[in-house]
Amino acid sequence: MGFGPHLVLALLEGLVTAATLSLTALGLSLVFGVMRVVNVAHGEFFMLGAVIAWAVAAGFPGEPALGFAAALVAAPLAVGALAYASDRLVLKRLGYDPEATIVATIGMLYILQQAALTFYGADARPVPAPFSVRIQLPWFGYSGYKLFVIAASIVLLAATWLVLSRTRIGLIMRATQYDAETAQAFGIPVEKVYAGVFALGAMLAALAAVLVVPISQAHYLMGRDPLLLSFIVVIIGGLGSLRGTLVAALLIGLSDGVVSMFFSPTLAKIIATLAVALVLVFRPQGLFGKPAR
Repeated sequence: MGFGPHLVLALLEGLVTAATLSLTALGLSLVFGVMRVVNVAHGEFFMLGAVIAWAVAAGFPGEPALGFAAALVAAPLAVGALAYASDRLVLKRLGYDPEATIVATIGMLYILQQAALTFYGADARPVPAPFSVRIQLPWFGYSGYKLFVIAASIVLLAATWLVLSRTRIGLIMRATQYDAETAQAFGIPVEKVYAGVFALGAMLAALAAVLVVPISQAHYLMGRDPLLLSFIVVIIGGLGSLRGTLVAALLIGLSDGVVSMFFSPTLAKIIATLAVALVLVFRPQGLFGKPAR
């Protein structure tokens, strides 16, 4: 293949990365935007979604489509329930203090990681894709499942945006984000909203993991890169800015695909880290964040 087809392939791979990264980073950004909590355990919720997806899919041998559909429902619900319980049992008792919650979520990270190692094991295990169709492009054949991942992520992102911007639940979340004390005075159960938002953020990470695990493999250490890239995306886009998160995820994903294809994945991570440093120096609030007053 010449340069043009290689570039198209790199952009497609970058779109797949951007699609799953946007879901993961959106969950992290949502938690910070509403709760002002930096969830260091976010990557482990991603990992847990992949591990549960493998466990559910393993219960449907010979039926990859049925197993994947069941995992797509079961994994986010299970991870969301765990995140909800974690909020009520840990973060609520700390009063959502920023420093204390960072330490608490670091502890949650190691607890979830070691629990996965104990009950799941250290081996990386594949989850079969629900279908194996190749789309024939003019220059090469491309995985139909990867195109499905892009389309599914767009649908999920659109659904999340509709919930946040067009429903009563979204209105309550935005009111809590802008002024929690006033929202409490008007009868909004702020602590329950926080628990729901924390669960929603974890569910988005789990959904991203279920989509990506047929491409990669489920492993108890797989949460590190999604966490790092999610922080990079959220910092570049602006803490708490959903629009900035989506734009930054697209930029990071496409650049990762192109640089990894023509140079190396390591260089792609270095460039992303340098981009974070430049943003912190010249625009600390991020591309779409609002400056602190």
